[in-house]
Amino acid sequence: MEEMILILDFGSQYTQLIARRIRELNVYCEIYPYNKIPKFDKHLKGVILSGSPFSVRDKKAPKPELVGIRKIFPLLGVCYGAQYLAQQDGGEVLPSEIREYGRANLSFIQKENPLLKGMNLNSQVWMSHGDTILSTPKEFEIIASTKDVSVGGFKIKDEQTYGIQFHPEVYHTTEGTQLLKNFLVDICGVSQSWTPASFVDETVAELKAQLRNDKVILGLSGGVDSSVAAMLLHQAIGQNLYCIFVDNGLLRKNEFSDVLHSYKDMGLNVKGVDASQKFYLALAGIIEPESKRKAIGKTFIDVFDEEAKKIEDVRWLAQGTIYPDIIESISVKGPSATIKSHHNVGGLPDYMKLKVVEPLKSLFKDEVRRVGKALNMKQELLGRHPFPGPGLGIRILSDVTAEKVQILQEVDHIFIQGLKDHGLYDKVWQAGAMLTPIQSVGVMGDERTYEHVVALRAVSSTDGMTADWSHLPYEFLAEISNAIINRVKGVNRVVYDISSKPPATIEWE
Repeated sequence: MEEMILILDFGSQYTQLIARRIRELNVYCEIYPYNKIPKFDKHLKGVILSGSPFSVRDKKAPKPELVGIRKIFPLLGVCYGAQYLAQQDGGEVLPSEIREYGRANLSFIQKENPLLKGMNLNSQVWMSHGDTILSTPKEFEIIASTKDVSVGGFKIKDEQTYGIQFHPEVYHTTEGTQLLKNFLVDICGVSQSWTPASFVDETVAELKAQLRNDKVILGLSGGVDSSVAAMLLHQAIGQNLYCIFVDNGLLRKNEFSDVLHSYKDMGLNVKGVDASQKFYLALAGIIEPESKRKAIGKTFIDVFDEEAKKIEDVRWLAQGTIYPDIIESISVKGPSATIKSHHNVGGLPDYMKLKVVEPLKSLFKDEVRRVGKALNMKQELLGRHPFPGPGLGIRILSDVTAEKVQILQEVDHIFIQGLKDHGLYDKVWQAGAMLTPIQSVGVMGDERTYEHVVALRAVSSTDGMTADWSHLPYEFLAEISNAIINRVKGVNRVVYDISSKPPATIEWE
């Protein structure tokens, strides 16, 4: 890593968007909770303070310790970050007379200021704050305003410290990317050299240095993340990587045999293990979603442990953990209120005696795909929809049995194959079917039926952090519904999920 931008998170819904916009400019950045500031090294080039749902006037408002940052590194405060800087230096931050939320236009720009270079008067910005900076300390220079917000942006004299009360990271701020680029390139002096190819070179070199001649075991899932992780490790250590592809009984139809064959074509040292009965036994009678995830995760670990013991001197367990897994598993207030457990985040039981290596833990999902492309991996694998680690186990909304899995596999196969046949698969971020615990009355021929309701889910997204439901054609949904009801015994009703994330998650459990 040659250079890095640090983002301090105060709990804003937009923090991850800041990171995404910076990375789109080929600059590496990391998010840390405001109260867990890491030690700095020569790679740090600048710091950004995020927005926050808090008011700086709240007694429990986040108050970062900026000694060691201000006057040393370029600093940009966004919304809450700007208000915190103003208040700490003696400015006045009070509730807005009119809550500032939504589109606004810059009525004043100090064009000679490097932060605003190339931006235009009346440029649209996005406001989202209940407080506003009413007065600033004398060393603060106002560099931008809107009709209703006089302190739209400021610079602190004799410092490379800036603050803005709008959000440059959202698309509604039409010149937000320009502002961020100005901060990164002109003020922080970054080189914009962080690319997929550079990530591959750097990561492979780091893995070689870290792993040397050690043996590594990796649990492949058939998905993009574990596959790209495997190829990076394969480049670094070759046949010292031992891949295990487990049939947990919760995969899609024919997935075990199809994917196992494709991995061997990629030159990977891979072994297939049918452990489906172990997973069914571990899941017997369990209904609560979090308990299912834990049972599946524990069984995975048991299988890995058993397989690892068959290979002499294995030292490491590799995982396809990606950045959203990490972000959703921590928060600015310490351990997060768990949205859901990620099967590949966290430590291992002591008895396993393996260290963990996670070559993708700094990447968003679309970045993983770009890295895979740089590794010359096949598009049909890189273009695969995300599939949850616990598989169909969390798409069966009750206890898991082999019979229910078979029903859901058939439903899912019809849906996914239908998307491919109609040219819709690549237009959808993720799709799948849920087997609900609801049974409904139906009529087939002259017979009354009482069978399962299945729900279809398809969403559009960039990285899975937020998602909107996909507006699939009615004619397509009608065709798929008819095919499922006619061909899958045990199903007599199909519904389509039109919920977005947030407030709903992509998976139902």
